[in-house]
Amino acid sequence: MVGNYKVVTLCGSTRFKEEFINVQRELTLKGYIVISVGFFGHSKDADIWDEMDEETKVKTKEMLDDIHKRKIDMADEIFVINVDGYIGSSTRSEIEYANKTGKKVNYLEDIGQ
Repeated sequence: MVGNYKVVTLCGSTRFKEEFINVQRELTLKGYIVISVGFFGHSKDADIWDEMDEETKVKTKEMLDDIHKRKIDMADEIFVINVDGYIGSSTRSEIEYANKTGKKVNYLEDIGQ
């Protein structure tokens, strides 16, 4: 059997590693193909930044932001991990990009619109 599954890209601060894992599991069990972050730079993987000089950090951050937008391109929709309503500048940029490219945007927590 080959199903027709929607693809969703998870967006949000990588400080919310546990929530990313939980949402990924829940959406997978609902029949979504889930695209997530490559590592958690604000959580347990934060030590990766310690090995980089400032210029390399800036270039790596730009590259990771661009990669995530390509992940959004591959998806039908995005799911924002906005714990306690938190949406940082990178995530806000991803939401704007998703809206601009016609992707549906869902949120973990109600944004009160």
